[in-house]
Amino acid sequence: MRKQLETNFEALIFSGRWLLAPFFFGLFVAILLLLVKFMKLLGTMVMNTFHATNEQMLINILTLVDTALLAGLLLIIIFSGYENFVSKLNIDQHEDRPAWMGKVGFSGLKIKLISAIVAISAVELLKVFIDWQHYTEEQLFWKVVIHMAFVGSGVLFSITDFINSKTHNH
Repeated sequence: MRKQLETNFEALIFSGRWLLAPFFFGLFVAILLLLVKFMKLLGTMVMNTFHATNEQMLINILTLVDTALLAGLLLIIIFSGYENFVSKLNIDQHEDRPAWMGKVGFSGLKIKLISAIVAISAVELLKVFIDWQHYTEEQLFWKVVIHMAFVGSGVLFSITDFINSKTHNH
């Protein structure tokens, strides 16, 4: 009786992983919303091509890049999170399957995430520097500090993973 209760409880806990599936679906919907935002900005850029300044065009292009990076980041989270915590994706034979899928553990996912966040932050900072006249010195200072915090975090994560990979229990 006790063993059966334990087995049923463990099965219930294990099936609880499916509670994460709606979160990943929500992130998929977020990518669709980013696509709408991307297409809207692209359409606006096309309509204003001959009236926009070079700075405006560059900022808009960087916003498109930023949106694409964010969508890619969400896709990495969806794929890796689903495969690590919910279920394996049955697409082994698909020719377009990313090489890293099924091979990225928590450590690798962490590095991919921080790398994408640093890239997104760098694009945002570049947009600010192009349009620096609209910011105070204090705002510029804090934007640089925040970006450097992301860079520093990435470096520290990488160092931690390197040290961790050299331990015997890793």
